[in-house]
Amino acid sequence: MKLSGVKYLADQGIENIWKNKMMAFATFCVLLISLMLVGASVLFYVNIDSIIGGISDKNEIAVFVNENTSDERIAAIKQEISDIKGVSSVTFDSKEVAFQRMMESMPDYQKIFESLGEDNPLPDGFRVKVNDIEKAVEISSQIRLMPDIYYVGVSQEFVSILKELRHIVTLIAIVIIVVLTSVSMIMISNTTKASIFSRREEIQIMKYVGATNAFIRTPFFVEGMVTGFLSGTGAFLITWLTYDSLYGILTEKVGVMNVIGLGNILPFETIRLYVLGAYLLTGAFVGALGSVLFTRKHINV
Repeated sequence: MKLSGVKYLADQGIENIWKNKMMAFATFCVLLISLMLVGASVLFYVNIDSIIGGISDKNEIAVFVNENTSDERIAAIKQEISDIKGVSSVTFDSKEVAFQRMMESMPDYQKIFESLGEDNPLPDGFRVKVNDIEKAVEISSQIRLMPDIYYVGVSQEFVSILKELRHIVTLIAIVIIVVLTSVSMIMISNTTKASIFSRREEIQIMKYVGATNAFIRTPFFVEGMVTGFLSGTGAFLITWLTYDSLYGILTEKVGVMNVIGLGNILPFETIRLYVLGAYLLTGAFVGALGSVLFTRKHINV
């Protein structure tokens, strides 16, 4: 096919969008919402996975000892913990060091820390690194049985909750993809049928003069692809604004986020191009595929 012929068919496809602007707008909205919901599910999943990875990389158990524990006993506890299978390192943090680390990780609460004056509420303790975060609960249980242990904190419980949440999000995302893709296909089908009906005489003439199937279907293909592309663009812009707003709110409390393990939420800049590409390609693909499938169904060529 000559370049002029390709341009003619592309122009026809774009013109069809304007001729059937109400149905095209309805399809645009359905695709937009579908892409946004699926995209939100995927972004939530990716961030949950990043948070889990960040916590797993630390592989640390926090151990606090009773107040007034002697230096000799602290040294003995350190050795006992080091002897546990699966422990890679044990680091002692005095209450002064622990307090300094807390202030550095929570810069938004300096006034509260300053109001404490010389009163340090933290006990002496250890940071215990383990070889496998999956074994952290078992190791922490052994440490709790030791004398003079005040508190043992492990992030594995939080990891387990996040893993279960990730599993639920995955299932929800699959359901959303199936349902909304089906709805999108129905809307595309209705748009295609309306366009076919409005051009039925033109299509019959083209068939009589020997137009090929591809020649007749190409404008509908272009129509679906352009609608999907525009939907992808709209979904990306809305997702970008929403994500950045939420990220800004969360990062205002960066200290709290780090303490509870949420410091690994991804900034949108690091995933922006991937999200844009996914939206545009998915929108164009679903729009074009729906148009081709339903054109073949409704045009007897």
